[in-house]
Amino acid sequence: MTELPPHRSATPSRRVVRVEHPLVQHKLSLMRRKELSTASFRRLAREIGTLLAYEVTRDLPLEAEPIETPLAAMEAPMLAGKKLCLVPVLRAGLGLLDGMLDLVPSARVGHVGLFRDPHSLAAVEYYLKLPPDIAARLVIVLDPMLATGNTLAAAVSRVKEAGALSIRCACLLAAPEGLARFHDEHPDVDVFVAAIDSHLDSHGYIVPGLGDAGDRLFGTR
Repeated sequence: MTELPPHRSATPSRRVVRVEHPLVQHKLSLMRRKELSTASFRRLAREIGTLLAYEVTRDLPLEAEPIETPLAAMEAPMLAGKKLCLVPVLRAGLGLLDGMLDLVPSARVGHVGLFRDPHSLAAVEYYLKLPPDIAARLVIVLDPMLATGNTLAAAVSRVKEAGALSIRCACLLAAPEGLARFHDEHPDVDVFVAAIDSHLDSHGYIVPGLGDAGDRLFGTR
């Protein structure tokens, strides 16, 4: 098989990629509405997950593989190397997972369990399970809300410790403070985000935001 160049030029580090597709922006605006039902919030998160997956994987490398169509033999472009590894940060990251798996059903799935201490706002780990061959895969860490940056930074640190060499992050919303904090620790990791909001409030929530993504996904408080 012959390796083909990526279909979009890769950059050394894009750092932050705002996904401005009209469908992403429209669906995110619907998710922000406080009166939205749990079922609708969950459905929209899944739909945006699929749309984000298109952007995060836009420059995956391809290789030419011989196949036969009903009419002729040809060299057809296929994904090169190992498939992806999706790593949702529990629990809210699960809201984006199924949408991404709709697009890349053969991806491996790892999990990082973290919660934010309500007083210190530090990330506390309670679960970790990752594929053993993670070093050979592009890892996409899923966390809908990049608020203080502590949780996503801790998740990426654990993925790096497990051997991951190529990592990207996918988020719904980010705060400027969280992006700065995250890239202080991980300047080599690109973050794909649907919107960058104004600021964090005194409790570490994104403003205007959409509330607690985990609670709105699962109907809890």
